[in-house]
Amino acid sequence: QVQLVESGGGLVQPGGSLRVSCVVSGNISVMKAMGWYRQAPGKERELVAIIISDGRTNYVDSVMGRFTISRDIVKNVLYLQMNSLKPEDTAVYYCNGAAGTQWDWGQGTQVTVSS
Repeated sequence: QVQLVESGGGLVQPGGSLRVSCVVSGNISVMKAMGWYRQAPGKERELVAIIISDGRTNYVDSVMGRFTISRDIVKNVLYLQMNSLKPEDTAVYYCNGAAGTQWDWGQGTQVTVSS
């Protein structure tokens, strides 16, 4: 069973940047796709960024041009660099598989964008 441990969240002002990380207890280089998800209060969890096994990436429109997903296949760590943050980006951020296979959700990491 793959375990997922997210970290790096915090409080940031609008317009600021933050990088969150996800340590994966498995070989992410062989995983079909990995993604970053977020869940805001009172809303359903949504997929915001995906990285496919060949390195291609894709994003939901609301974060396109501001967020960048990347991975370190040696350390088995997934990253999400978030720039130009907005209050509506406030949520708990999670990582997990994004092409059918998923594992138990980690605890997530809270990102709060507020002045």
